[in-house]
Amino acid sequence: MQAVFTRPKTLKDTPTHFCPGCTHGIAHRIVAEVIDELGIREKTIGIPGVGCCVFLYKYLDIDVLEAPHGRAPACATGMKRVLPDRIIFAYQGDGDMAAIGTSEVIHAANRGENITVIYINNSVYGMTGGQMAPTTLLGQQTTTTPYGRNFRSEGYPIRMAEMLATLEGVAYSARVALHKPKYVLQAKKAVEKAFMMQINEMGFSVVEMLSTCNTNWRVSPTEAIDRLENEMIPYFPLGVFKERTGKDFL
Repeated sequence: MQAVFTRPKTLKDTPTHFCPGCTHGIAHRIVAEVIDELGIREKTIGIPGVGCCVFLYKYLDIDVLEAPHGRAPACATGMKRVLPDRIIFAYQGDGDMAAIGTSEVIHAANRGENITVIYINNSVYGMTGGQMAPTTLLGQQTTTTPYGRNFRSEGYPIRMAEMLATLEGVAYSARVALHKPKYVLQAKKAVEKAFMMQINEMGFSVVEMLSTCNTNWRVSPTEAIDRLENEMIPYFPLGVFKERTGKDFL
């Protein structure tokens, strides 16, 4: 019988603690596969923020530095400047990066720090109880918006990939999804491209990943997949918003 899939060496053989239906595990596998295929495991350092992302060390067999809430890009900046030959990536959720850490990621991107950010967008605070996040959709019910998010009082969901793409220091900005096989394949290509931008010293790279959180959405895993497809993607369109070439860099 021919094997069609094997666990990446960088992905630890350990039981998951994530809720059934969560796609964080898919994100981990994608990152692990890219690290293995690029042959960079021994020099890669992951820097997770606070939230469900924080357990990166539990699943990836690489060096990991945990960052204070929202400060992963700042920690990644320091690490990269001290160890410029290492491959440094931050792993953040929407509450961590798009709320308390907004200034950190914007200025790191604007400076063109040669780091990579993997950004999980599930439109809610996952670890702390399902509160409204900066990415919560209009009308979406959360523990802090029980009647649905209202733009008059809570503003609009923020599109980070598009916003970061406008900054000169950004080499690559893309948004992908994790809920169907074809999207997972696209996500892997985007992560590989982001890491190659860093390897080639092109500047800041970011991959936003639309993810499910059926526990805090209060739906079944199957319903969560449908919600991501039918509600999140229309507001957060998939695609590459910026890709620097060698000519652009020069």
